[in-house]
Amino acid sequence: MVSLLLIANVVNLGADLGAMGAALALLVGGYVGLYTLLFGILCIVLEVALSYAKYSAILKWSTLSLLTYVAVVLVAHVPWAVALSSLVIPGIQLNTAYATAFVAILGTTISPYLFFWQAGQEVEEERRHHAKPLYTAPKSAGPELKRIRVDTLTGMAVSTIISLAIVFATAATLHASGVRDITTSSQAAEALRPIAGQFAFAMFAVGIIGTGLLAVPVLAGSAAYAVTEMFGLRGSLDAKPLRAKLFYATIAVTTLGGAALSYSGVDPAKALYWAAVVNGVLAGPLMAVMMLIVRNPRAMGSLTVSMRQTILGWAATVVMIAASLLFFIFLFSAH
Repeated sequence: MVSLLLIANVVNLGADLGAMGAALALLVGGYVGLYTLLFGILCIVLEVALSYAKYSAILKWSTLSLLTYVAVVLVAHVPWAVALSSLVIPGIQLNTAYATAFVAILGTTISPYLFFWQAGQEVEEERRHHAKPLYTAPKSAGPELKRIRVDTLTGMAVSTIISLAIVFATAATLHASGVRDITTSSQAAEALRPIAGQFAFAMFAVGIIGTGLLAVPVLAGSAAYAVTEMFGLRGSLDAKPLRAKLFYATIAVTTLGGAALSYSGVDPAKALYWAAVVNGVLAGPLMAVMMLIVRNPRAMGSLTVSMRQTILGWAATVVMIAASLLFFIFLFSAH
C-alpha cells in the first residue's frame, strides 16, 4: 500500500511542481525548469525548518489561494442554467475519454495521500495536546470523532465547490471558444486572457502556484508519514531533522524526485491529469485495505465502525474499483 502511495505521490509532485514552474514563467518570464526546481527546494526547506505548529498555520492560510478559481468563475460569464442542470443530469458517454475523466475526478476527490496525511495530522495534534490515543481512551472518542467528521465534511465540501468552479470556468471560456486541446498550464492561462480578460489570466496563474504550494508539502508529508510508520519509526513535522532522518529524507527524496520527473519532457497539464487518473486507480485497493482495518477490533479496539458506515464505506470502495475497471476495459478495447 505504501508503494502505491509513493508512486502516486511522486507523479503528483512532478505534475504540481512543473505546473507551478510554468505558471511563474508565464507571469515573470524565465526558465520553467529552474523555477520548478526552486519551488521544490523551497517546499523542502519550509517543511524541514519550520515546526509543525508554524507550518500547519501556513498551510491553513494558503488554502485561501483556492478562492482565485472562484474569482475566475465570477468573470467568466458562466451560463448558470446550463451548468447547474448538467450538474444534476450529466451527459454520460461510453468511451475511453469519458471513463478516463471519471476516474481522474474520483482520484482528485478520494486521493490515496489523504488517508495517510489526515491520520498523520490527527496524531500530530494528539501529541501537541498531550492527549491519549482514542482507542486507549474510548470514552473521550465521541467529541473527537464528531470534530473530525465536521472537519472532513467541511473540507470535502469546500474542495468540491472549488473543483466545480474550475470545471465551470473552463467550460464557459476555453471549451466554449473552441480551445479543447490544452497541453500545458501556461497554454490554458494564455487562452483565458483574450476570452475572460487579464484578471482571469493572472488569477489562474496565481491559483496554480498557490494550490501547488499547498499540495506539495501535503504530498511529500503523507509519503513521509507512511514510510516511517511502515518501518515502525516515529516521524513528525515537530521532530528535529537529526532525530527523524528517514521522515525528512522521504520528504526531500519524493519532492526532488517529482521535480526531476518534470524534466522528462511531459507537459505539466497532461501530467496533472494522468496523476489524477493514477490516484483514482490506486485509491480502490487502499480503500479496501482501510475498510478491513476499521472493522478489525485488534486495530481499532472498541471503536470499530458501525454497520451503516461499513456499508457506505464498501459501497464507495466498489464504485472506485468499478470505475477503474471500466477505464481499463475501454482503454484496452480501444486498442
